Amino acid sequence: MIKPSNYHNKEHLIDEVLGAVKDIQIKFQAEDDEEKEWLLKHSPDPEVQELIEEMTVTMLHVLDAIGTLEPVNGITISKQFGFSKGTVSKITKRLVQKNIILPEYLPDNKKEVLFRMTERGQDIYRLHQAMHQQIDLGANRFLQRYTEDELQFLAHALRDTAQASWFISEKDGPSIVSGDGGAYPEDDSELNETTGESTVNEEMNEIMGMLHTLNTRDLKKAKAVLEDVFFTKYED
Repeated sequence: MIKPSNYHNKEHLIDEVLGAVKDIQIKFQAEDDEEKEWLLKHSPDPEVQELIEEMTVTMLHVLDAIGTLEPVNGITISKQFGFSKGTVSKITKRLVQKNIILPEYLPDNKKEVLFRMTERGQDIYRLHQAMHQQIDLGANRFLQRYTEDELQFLAHALRDTAQASWFISEKDGPSIVSGDGGAYPEDDSELNETTGESTVNEEMNEIMGMLHTLNTRDLKKAKAVLEDVFFTKYED
């Protein structure tokens, strides 16, 4: 049986984790603006600068996917990088309109469209790649401060998070909105291992939903940010 003091301490730590995830989301939103500023600052071509100014971060990421896999169709982009098919269709149309990518139709299949970058698209792609190389170098330098055990813990936690289901069924226990008196047991006898595990699963499901909104590159940045949130906080 879990002692009440240990149970509430674990709940407190879970609250800290959820708070850290929210802080990370805010940080990513701010870094989206920083990403655009970096690209504009380091672009030597005024025409490329103008195109970047008009592009959203999602457009940059779709272009990055096309540059990595070209020639590539929308379905592959969706599967490999986690974008919805609707998002890929909408973004590729805008990129074609701006002459950043070109559609390529197969002779024996007019319905399938492959995408390639134009010369301007290649300029933006190379610039975007250079920016992420700088981010990777910075993240690697940042992570060098931690021990192997700390890094193994974070890598393990992120892998588990990526594979976990974040939704609990009714059989896992009462819902916090079920009207059965709240999420916390009133009696110590109700404070058992099953209750603790269900609570953790519910919180982990919420975090997983947040992480699923990130693409591969942002998840790499998340690893660095999570290190800072979880470990530097306890150095004081």
